[in-house]
Amino acid sequence: MFDAASVRAQIDAAASATTDPAVMRAEAVRILRAAQDTGRAAIAEAFAEQPFAARPLTRSYTYLTDGLVTAALHLATTHLHPLPNPTLAEHIAVIAVGGYGRGEMAPFSDVDLLFLTPYKITAWAESVIESMLYTLWDIKLKVGHASRTIRDCLRLGQEDFTIRTAMLEHRFLAGHVPLAEEFDARLKSDLFSDNGRDFIEAKLAEREARHRKQGERYVVEPNVKEGKGGLRDLQSLFWIAKYIHGVQDAAELVPLGVFRPDEFDRFVQAEDFLWAVRSHMHLITGRPTEQLTFDLQVEVAERMGYRDRAGRRGVEIFMQRYFREATAVGDLTRIFLTKLEATHLKSEPLLERIFRRRPKVRAGYQVINNRLAIADPEAFLADKLNLLRIFEEGLRTGMLIHPDAMRLVTANLELIDDELRTDKEAQRLFLDLLLKHGNPERALRRMNELGVLAAFIPEFEPVVAMMQFNMYHSYTVDEHIIQCIAQLAKIERNELTESLPVASSILERGVNRRVLYVALMLHDIAKGRPEDHSILGAKIARQIAPRLGLNKSETETVAWLVRYHLLMSDTAQKRDIADPRTVRDFAKAVKTVKRLDLLTVLTVCDIRGVGPTTWNNWKAALLRALYRQTRRALETGMEDLTRENRGTEAKKALRAALPDWPKPVLKLETGRHYPPYWQGLHLTAHVDFAEMLRELEDRGDPAEIIIRLYPDEDRDATRACFVMGDHPGIFARIAGALALVGANVVDARSYTTKDGYVTDAFWIQDSDGHPFEAARLPRLRQMIHKTLKGEVVTRDALKSRDKIRKREKAFNVPTHITFDNDGSEIYTIIEVDTRDRPGLLYDLARAMASANVYIANAVIATYGEQVVDSFYVKDMFGLKYHSKSKQKSLETKLRQAIDEGAERAET
Repeated sequence: MFDAASVRAQIDAAASATTDPAVMRAEAVRILRAAQDTGRAAIAEAFAEQPFAARPLTRSYTYLTDGLVTAALHLATTHLHPLPNPTLAEHIAVIAVGGYGRGEMAPFSDVDLLFLTPYKITAWAESVIESMLYTLWDIKLKVGHASRTIRDCLRLGQEDFTIRTAMLEHRFLAGHVPLAEEFDARLKSDLFSDNGRDFIEAKLAEREARHRKQGERYVVEPNVKEGKGGLRDLQSLFWIAKYIHGVQDAAELVPLGVFRPDEFDRFVQAEDFLWAVRSHMHLITGRPTEQLTFDLQVEVAERMGYRDRAGRRGVEIFMQRYFREATAVGDLTRIFLTKLEATHLKSEPLLERIFRRRPKVRAGYQVINNRLAIADPEAFLADKLNLLRIFEEGLRTGMLIHPDAMRLVTANLELIDDELRTDKEAQRLFLDLLLKHGNPERALRRMNELGVLAAFIPEFEPVVAMMQFNMYHSYTVDEHIIQCIAQLAKIERNELTESLPVASSILERGVNRRVLYVALMLHDIAKGRPEDHSILGAKIARQIAPRLGLNKSETETVAWLVRYHLLMSDTAQKRDIADPRTVRDFAKAVKTVKRLDLLTVLTVCDIRGVGPTTWNNWKAALLRALYRQTRRALETGMEDLTRENRGTEAKKALRAALPDWPKPVLKLETGRHYPPYWQGLHLTAHVDFAEMLRELEDRGDPAEIIIRLYPDEDRDATRACFVMGDHPGIFARIAGALALVGANVVDARSYTTKDGYVTDAFWIQDSDGHPFEAARLPRLRQMIHKTLKGEVVTRDALKSRDKIRKREKAFNVPTHITFDNDGSEIYTIIEVDTRDRPGLLYDLARAMASANVYIANAVIATYGEQVVDSFYVKDMFGLKYHSKSKQKSLETKLRQAIDEGAERAET
């Protein structure tokens, strides 16, 4: 890998062939670069063959770097700046610090060097250091360096914990040995001799700040080095251990009683896995990449040998392993910090010290460091129910569970057997954890981390740390379920009354809470299987619900909710809820108001539990409207849902909103539109269109286009209204114009009048999913106008705009196109499920226009990188698409438009 003697001999030979220092250094750089390339290639090749062998890899890069650094020092001191008789001040010791000092290097880790001199730096030392650095920089090493005396090091180490940490892991490389030995002794006696409390506090504060910045352990694009459960957490743990116990290796923590042998094995496993992942990331990108982005996840999984199986992608299996290792890091950190607390090295939070109020705990428990601990482990384990009771006691007292108690629970999970799972008291305890204390997510998250949840509900085990490889879900499946339950508890605590009035009022009126909580707990339990997770989940729910103490009727309701947990969300987001048939079909599926109430709350919690930015006013408005219309239909009968009823009410409302209009003008306005217009738009849009049509007629120019942009804050969107003379392809042209201004269309409605005008309404959002700012609207209107007038050619202009970002290319989104003739009385619904990209709606609308398809409206639902565009259409004769051959021909054209657009976006 690196033949130090051979490299030195080559450098010596090159140096003896010239007296010019520049030539000498250039030749040495050539020799070192060749040796470096050979060494790196050998390491990469060995790692490709053994993709999990992280330890040999990190040691090998350290060995290679040592060779390069010492060769650079040899060049500088022997050939470039020889000093036959150095004075006392003219000595230098080269020390590796930080990760390099620890001997752990990823392929593109920094090389941190400390140049140690006895006294103030001399001209000779300065020259040596400068020559060394230039040589190392020329071979593309990223060198971090400092030149200091021992006194400097001690002073700076006292002042700065980062410097102190770096020196904690120092390692002598080359140079003056007595100086290095003195440095080592003085650090131990003068800097690392205190009890370490300040150092520990500083390291834990750093960790807290890091976690706040990087987010949760289950963030789907984690930072392998700095994230929660990442390498830096393991390193912090080791730094503290080294500071207090003076250990050189983590293995020494076992005889000291900090870790049990099995816990130390987990430490090694997690560390090796994380280092392997990080090293693959560096090798793939050719730079020090720490963020495990979606595109990298696919490549790393492939390199490490993870393959697709049983309905799951290899990358999902890989990421599940990653999150489980990150969880193990969290467990180990907790165990270690407990030991620190026991020796009083980690101080308690200040407020706890001042306002110490010891809660009363039940028999069998005690309070240690303000945490719930087990008084007698043997007595505790004698009753299996205690493995659940401890979590209830934690919620009852509001205390965190002591890590020693957690260790005891984890070590005895085999006690949770079939007998316990069917025990009436165990069922009561589990349901109480969900229903009784107001914050079930705290108990569930801890139970999940300790393996209790998967032991009590074995069917839950496969979804623990399971990642869904897409941009829509921000959490792993188990964390998503816990987030959903947290949302439900928040609604119950009246924390979301303002933002969720419907869900809050449903819970206030009262529902079966047992059914609702258990359904949420189980709604995604069948994720990651080849079968439809809703259908399989309902089967699994029928087995689990009785085991949790639910009766037959409750079990059936839970199974129904799991089976149809996506029905309301899909109906609201993928169908036109202004169409009476949509509401009628949904009401028939739901059957009762009781079920509607439960499904509504479950749907709200499910969407809000997907990620912090998934819920918005647009989705809220759709769900509210669907709930109210369906409730009305279920309570007063389906006949209320007729176009005639809605049309009469809408015309009456318009007349009231325009009291100053002359009667003949109002009569013309209410008579010129077909029935779908009256049921599909809100009164504010009817007023807008009435005024715009009047303005267009007053202008008397048939080529004129009237545009109005209205910020619809209640729905988190901008409503764009267009009025012009009717001609084919208008919908596609508007979609293209909106794509060019960077607008995402979330809903679109197109209506023609009986007297030859078109009235189109598009609801649009900016790239962040918000309405456009008022200041941007005039420019937006101007750009749309130019495009519609033909001054900009949409197809050409889109070429540079609809590129797919690199990190998004990793996702496989197959295209599905379906034709539904039952979902609407007068239209065929064409549902296009494919990869989202700018310009997609334009491409699809253009393909339909060329096939003489009339688009009445489009409903757009986006799920990360996936989009479902539902078009309500008729053919040129105003008929549905019943013919299979016509459907096939249209599907071919749509697929061609998607493929051509995708090709454009890839290039």
